[in-house]
Amino acid sequence: MIDILTGAILLGWSTLVAYLSEHVITCLIPAFFIAGGIAAFVKKDAILKYFSPDARKSVSYGIASVSGTVLAVCSCTILPMFAGILKKGSGIGPAITFLYAGPAINILAIVYSAKVLGLDIGIARATSAILLSIVIGLLMALIFKEHDDNVRAQAKKNPRIPSGEEERPKWVVLAFFIFLIGILLIATSKLDIFIRLLIVYFLSMAVAFLLIYYFSRDEVTEWGYEIWDLTKKIFPILVIGTFALGVLSFFIPPETFKPYIGDNSLLANFIAAIIGAILYMPTLLEVPVIGTTLGYLSGNMAKGPALSLLLTGPSISLPSILVLTRVMGPKKTGVYVVLVVIFSTIAGYVFGNSGL
Repeated sequence: MIDILTGAILLGWSTLVAYLSEHVITCLIPAFFIAGGIAAFVKKDAILKYFSPDARKSVSYGIASVSGTVLAVCSCTILPMFAGILKKGSGIGPAITFLYAGPAINILAIVYSAKVLGLDIGIARATSAILLSIVIGLLMALIFKEHDDNVRAQAKKNPRIPSGEEERPKWVVLAFFIFLIGILLIATSKLDIFIRLLIVYFLSMAVAFLLIYYFSRDEVTEWGYEIWDLTKKIFPILVIGTFALGVLSFFIPPETFKPYIGDNSLLANFIAAIIGAILYMPTLLEVPVIGTTLGYLSGNMAKGPALSLLLTGPSISLPSILVLTRVMGPKKTGVYVVLVVIFSTIAGYVFGNSGL
């Protein structure tokens, strides 16, 4: 018994060390800095105001489908934000698009998925989440037209006050994020370590220059607070969860799941989508779940089911379904869950059999 427990703990520890040593410094730390900057320097109201049912569809659905990247939302914050924009008068379509795509294209999740599971999975996750979120949002708007009719009836009673322009030149914030993204890309590249350190040094100096000359002390402090807030919310769960998954894989090896999700058949993708729809996986934890527990990195899980789970897991789970039922009712929630499972299954099937 002691030998079994020791083996499980050692496997959990080795799994944790492997993930953190390979991905934290070069991947997660720069991603946390970018996500913190997004939360601190990008105005949420400027984005959410375009979710009105009367806004141009190309604008409202386009912004909703990528706003998860801009707002740096995760699975634990998407639900209250979704409830909030519905109360503010959002159309059901853009709100659903935001709900589905938001966690899946979180900058942290995309970077971590691409780094651990492969660039093809990272790109497929981002593009599929954007495209499917728009399709699902449009279908929800078509099915539940009465929601938007009710919103329109109340729209004239809530006029919006336009916000003022920033005093800071517009190029500054853009350059700030370009430099941070450059640090992330260089740090995770295959360049010689000396060249990487040299480029990262100069990019860091450029970031420091912008912070000193174009941002106030309060803004820099807020940026630091947002980084810390994201880190303390996500990193402990990632550490504990990755260790627990390593322990679990000792008792339930990845080969256990191979008969069910080891190929790219329609059934395998459907099973993966259902698993994702039931399990609750905090942001980033879906990556070691797929990579280690379900065996994608060891060849026991096919890439189609991996994508299917990545598309359902962040957006719905058993706890989130219960919350959504209270927010928008059982009928809308049921239709939304069915659409997510169906389209995630199709996306995984197409990706798994595409030869990419």
